[in-house]
Amino acid sequence: MPFIAHHDAPAFSLHGASFTGLASPTRGATETAVWLVALAPGTPGTPHQLTREEVFIGLEGQASATVGDETHEITPGSALIVPAHTTFTINNHSDAPFRAVAVLPVGGQAMLAGQAPFTPPWAA
Repeated sequence: MPFIAHHDAPAFSLHGASFTGLASPTRGATETAVWLVALAPGTPGTPHQLTREEVFIGLEGQASATVGDETHEITPGSALIVPAHTTFTINNHSDAPFRAVAVLPVGGQAMLAGQAPFTPPWAA
């Protein structure tokens, strides 16, 4: 059974966000990729889409998530479900760090405007 200790999990940064890869195919998962995402205070999100549904569970702080035409506040213990092929962004406009767990089915890819889909390294 694969086990990934937090201190062994790889860390990545992209567009001002920090990602800690937990479960993914390169770390033994076959169905689900899971990572931690952190946004420093004042960090704006980058609009993007995913090819599969993505779920965020707030752990710490507060962030504003815009999914399509709707905006929601992600707080500790709340869940945000982002449908596939829907533009969304998560912004930390507060003065405190924001952290969440993100879950994406294996094989899901990210899509930034004008770019080809790609597998984020924390989900690979």
